[in-house]
Amino acid sequence: MGSGGAALLAVSRLVAALLVVLAWSGPLRAHEVQPAVADLTIAETRVEIAIRLNLEAPLAGIDLEGLQNTNDAENAADYDRMRALPPMALAEALSRDWARLAELITLRAGDTDLVPLRQNVEIPEIGNLESPRFSRLTIAADLPPDGAPIVFGWDASLGTLIVRQMGVENGYTAFLTNGALTDPIPQSGAAGDTASAAFVDYVFVGFDHIVPLGLDHILFVLGLFFLALKLGPLLWQITAFTAAHTVTLALGALGIVQVPAEVVEPLIALSIVYVGVENVLSSKMQPWRPLVVFAFGLLHGLGFASVLTDFGLGASHFVPKLIGFNIGVEIGQLAVIAAAWLAIGIHFARAPWYRPRLSAPVSIGIAVIALFWFFERMGRISGEGFWALLATLTEGTMPALEWSAWAAGLIVVCTIIAVLVDDARVDNACGFLTSFAAFVVVTGAFTAGAYWIMVGLVLLWILALRLQTLAEAGAKWSPDVDAR
Repeated sequence: MGSGGAALLAVSRLVAALLVVLAWSGPLRAHEVQPAVADLTIAETRVEIAIRLNLEAPLAGIDLEGLQNTNDAENAADYDRMRALPPMALAEALSRDWARLAELITLRAGDTDLVPLRQNVEIPEIGNLESPRFSRLTIAADLPPDGAPIVFGWDASLGTLIVRQMGVENGYTAFLTNGALTDPIPQSGAAGDTASAAFVDYVFVGFDHIVPLGLDHILFVLGLFFLALKLGPLLWQITAFTAAHTVTLALGALGIVQVPAEVVEPLIALSIVYVGVENVLSSKMQPWRPLVVFAFGLLHGLGFASVLTDFGLGASHFVPKLIGFNIGVEIGQLAVIAAAWLAIGIHFARAPWYRPRLSAPVSIGIAVIALFWFFERMGRISGEGFWALLATLTEGTMPALEWSAWAAGLIVVCTIIAVLVDDARVDNACGFLTSFAAFVVVTGAFTAGAYWIMVGLVLLWILALRLQTLAEAGAKWSPDVDAR
């Protein structure tokens, strides 16, 4: 076994030992923000909506828009206090605050605004304080006699909302973000979606789950891309990943295989860590790589299935939705690879310094981010204190302009040094810092939605590597070199 294989074996054993220690001590779940699910039932004269939600978050005044973990909110302490209340006390808090919360809910029949009346609330007993507690809030409203269709939704501050129409065949479903409202839902019968319409809708849902929402899946695909830019190895890996996640996506969506999210999500993060580390230790694709990628694809498929389960995949048109979602995921993954090839591959695929100046720094950045996710999803750390930097990068709160300016300054300094100093080690170090800084801040700009800043930084990244390479080539052909 070569030194690279021995090092990889040592890393694998270390990761295995780490998992044993964490599993022995018992996995914890952080205060993850999950979508609320609203089951909407329309009767002859009345509409009733049963909402499964984390009631403590709105009562604590937490703005859930774009938030992934309640620990990252400014008023997280209020949430923790609410989380520790017994059911009766939390119900009383809801009664006191209901007038404010009702104003955040939109419920209409045609042009008529309906007043949502609180009917009932079911609150579980206090459990593990490190896990969200999901209550069931039922609201209702009387319908006007005109038979106008129903529109429902709530303010963006209340977070993502999944709406499912109950009691009818082929009922309406929607995944609402950023304060969006449902389409008009007929009072009699279903919304009338056809199989083809459901297929098309879920293609977009699948794509959206990768770009822009699936940063963990994006980093995994980029890890596959950056090992080697040759078409053969890349196709082997993508094929293995696609085949695997297609199988578990179907099995998970059908309910045949069900693995808790607190198990799947940390393992998905660990799969990204492995890919990043192996990219650094291996100069080419090893024979076991497609098999490892296939195994990791099974995990990612279970992650995809949990999204479809929350979205109400089984309500109607199951097969078209499943196929559409999977196609959307594939289009999203191919879009990521295409963007990476146009930005990096087409320029530097054959460069002799590709690994030390591009593949290694980017892969290390991927592994570091994923390792943070692993410990965060295990409940061992939070996005505060020392870890706030990584939380900022991955949760969309990075001040994109400021950080990009700092990254651009570092890239310019590295380029000037590489041009002035004729030393291969200096060139590699400058290229490494250039790519690492650019990749990390590009990731932060992406999650923050600062896409034009992201594009500008990528262009600067490409230009800097070009200039550093041209300076190196110029040194090789200088008159002094020819004279020697």
